[in-house]
Amino acid sequence: MQARMKNPVMILPGAMEAIQSLAKAAELGGVPKKTLDLVHLRASQINGCSVCADMGLRFKQRDETEERLFAVAAWYDAPYFTDAERAALALTEAVTRLSDRSDPVPDEIWQEAARHYNEPALASLILWIAMTNVWNRVNVTTKQVAGEWAKSTEARAWREKQVAAD
Repeated sequence: MQARMKNPVMILPGAMEAIQSLAKAAELGGVPKKTLDLVHLRASQINGCSVCADMGLRFKQRDETEERLFAVAAWYDAPYFTDAERAALALTEAVTRLSDRSDPVPDEIWQEAARHYNEPALASLILWIAMTNVWNRVNVTTKQVAGEWAKSTEARAWREKQVAAD
């Protein structure tokens, strides 16, 4: 498999920094990083983004289990998730599949999310889902290859920074 082109965020000046800034802002809403990671993985599965799905497993939080990550695709029927995580995953599916129904984000999904998350946390989830969808669309459109970025010098530096922050 070969990418159609170099990743666009690596071509246009400031693109990578802009997406990373959005991610950093979204992390400030009080949603646990483990939940954001589940949201990222689920949206990536829906969108068929092998790069992001691969990264979801490759760069998992230390205290996250493979069991939970493998079950995200079937979270409705898996016993591994809290009610708050389920609300975040339902919101993720609705926001990612906007064109699949006439009422893209039904009140019951919104109300359940709002029951578990305050306004800053909801803002965090919405921005995180949007950012994930941006990454998914860029990677899928240009046929980026799963695992390639993870082998790069940039990925190693990013991972070292993440480990140091933990």
